[in-house]
Parts: sequence; structure tokens; C-alpha cells
Amino acid sequence: MSEISARCFLFVGNISATICKNLIFKIFYLVRKVFLICAKSDKWAVATATKKKKIDCSSAEFLTVDEGLCVQIMHYGPFDDEPATVALMDEYIKVNGYVNDISDKRLHHEIYMSDARKVAPEKWKTVIRHPIRRS
Repeated sequence: MSEISARCFLFVGNISATICKNLIFKIFYLVRKVFLICAKSDKWAVATATKKKKIDCSSAEFLTVDEGLCVQIMHYGPFDDEPATVALMDEYIKVNGYVNDISDKRLHHEIYMSDARKVAPEKWKTVIRHPIRRS
């Protein structure tokens, strides 16, 4: 098995998440949710976080994102080293007969598995996910 196939895999599915929008920078912060959590408990979570953290969490909302066909890879290390990991993923896509399908509706995603405030940069783990389609 090559390094590419050992680290990349195809992914099809949905994500249920709470989203907080920062429209100034066009960034969406997603927090993945357990499937059984519903919109009703979101209201409780927003109220509790607002009270405990003393910040405005009113922009948080419940949504499901239909990811469709994607490829993803686990990147290990600082964010500045991500282009080399994305290059591996792009090679995997090409070899397996797919092309990137990044658009206004299908976006590049990063899922931060490590807390950058507590973990050394060389130990950071980031899932990088790109939408793809058959070439």
C-alpha cells in the first residue's frame, strides 16, 4: 500500500453540527454533534454557554450539511505544512479517477482534532476534506 492510499480515503455522508458564523472573515465554526442531539437541545446549549462563558452565543444554529462524495486525509503537524499533505490528497484523487469539486456550494473543510492552545504544533492533527467528483 502506498503512502497515499494509506492516508487518504473516500467519504460520503452528512454532518450534523452546530454552526457559529463569523461573516466578517466568512468563516464557519462547526462543532460535530452526536446524531441524537436535536434542535431543542441546541437552544439549551446556547443558553447554557452564554450564561457560563459570558459571551453571546446567539448566532449558533443547528444544521445538517450534505457532504456528498469527498476525499479526506489526516494532516500531522503545523498548518504551514498542509500544502504537502493536500498535494498527496490531490495525487490520490487523480490516480483514482476523480477531480476536485470545490465550489461556492462544496467547500474545503478542516476539522481540528487537536487543541492548538495545548498541543505543540508538530503534534497537531487536522482532517482535511475536499469534495470530489468522477473525472
